Amino acid sequence: QVQLVESGGGSVHPGESLRLACTASHDISSAYAVAWYRQVPDRMRREVAMILNSKTEPNYDDSVKDRFTISRDNAKNSIYLQMNSLKVEDTAVYYCMVRYRITENPNWGQGTQVVVSS
Repeated sequence: QVQLVESGGGSVHPGESLRLACTASHDISSAYAVAWYRQVPDRMRREVAMILNSKTEPNYDDSVKDRFTISRDNAKNSIYLQMNSLKVEDTAVYYCMVRYRITENPNWGQGTQVVVSS
């Protein structure tokens, strides 16, 4: 089973930027989907950004469009989330997800905390 390790979380002020990274223990080049989700206490995990295979444009939640950018580096088995113009409401635990086949369960990282406060 693939292991996913996130990094790059932290505490920032509104308007600042962070870059999250997720490194997989297995090759991700053939993965059906890679994505970032986020979760706040007492709420369901919510998709932030997703890439469906390497040939499609990413999909973004409306709340992060034009501020966040998801990317993948298959050579490094890594997925990134560049987060600009951060807002207080972006505060959450961020999880990366890799799904190798549409018929398989997704794989999750352990999460990385992002806190945006003034």
